[in-house]
Amino acid sequence: MAARLIALALAACLGGCGFHLQGAARLSPAMSITFVETDDTHTEFHRALVNALDDAGVRVAAARDQATAVVAIKKDETGQRVLSVSAQNTPREYEVYYTVTFAVNAGDKTLLAPQTVTLTRDYSFDERALLAKGREEEVLRTALAGDIVGIVMRRLASL
Repeated sequence: MAARLIALALAACLGGCGFHLQGAARLSPAMSITFVETDDTHTEFHRALVNALDDAGVRVAAARDQATAVVAIKKDETGQRVLSVSAQNTPREYEVYYTVTFAVNAGDKTLLAPQTVTLTRDYSFDERALLAKGREEEVLRTALAGDIVGIVMRRLASL
């Protein structure tokens, strides 16, 4: 009985403060059928963007002429740079980056001019754990792509 009262009090406090789960973005009706135009449909960003659009209730068109809006991905790049090296001139720290440039058009009208989003994360490197560090880099790239998709979806929701 006490546990139920505590749970009820906690739910009332959370509801009273305005807390709610983020959920999927609400997009304008102009984006109801969207075509994602890109040179490479096999990138982390493209896959995550298509999934986010689908979650938001947008039908992703297979062809440009079937769509009411076009999200044009002009640049979708990822890579890494050396941040620091040891006294023996071996890398000790890397920076993983992900850059996306996109624009949104509806017919002849430009809804969003080309915008570039770049996110970076760094990680330490140890040649004794080469496989683990390779996996860490993959996880960071996937996380960066997801973070950029969140930014893009918030910008699309503001239209």
